[in-house]
Amino acid sequence: KLNVGVDTVQRGVEGLTYLLTESSKLMISETEFQDSIHVLGFSDELNKLLLQLYLDNRKEIRSILGELAPKLPSYHNLEWRLDVQLASRSLRQQVKPAVTMKLHLNQNEDQIAQVLQTDPSTLLHLIQQLEQALGEMKTNHCRRIVRNMK
Repeated sequence: KLNVGVDTVQRGVEGLTYLLTESSKLMISETEFQDSIHVLGFSDELNKLLLQLYLDNRKEIRSILGELAPKLPSYHNLEWRLDVQLASRSLRQQVKPAVTMKLHLNQNEDQIAQVLQTDPSTLLHLIQQLEQALGEMKTNHCRRIVRNMK
């Protein structure tokens, strides 16, 4: 009925979907949306229709995107224990420390537990990496990225 190829229609639908989802994710204002679609070179009438489509559906699109987001487990509690092996049958004097952690997580209103075991040097390295990642989040570049993700 449109007298165009299937690929053209498919690319048009995908482009429109991308435009609406990204605009809804960022919750851009009317003027920002108009500036974004003005660059595409559409007629004023089509720009007004796209703006109205965006304004009518952005809340619904955001709710659908929220439902599609993966539900990750969240921290509830941590139990830990330090075990040290001082000797064995073959070695009378040795020191072999191990840190055992039981991580309790909430996932979909259920509690699950993960047991992890590591040596202290690996645990210290992990702590350093996490502190470095937290420090990285304080940079202006990361703040800008996080602000755009909301």
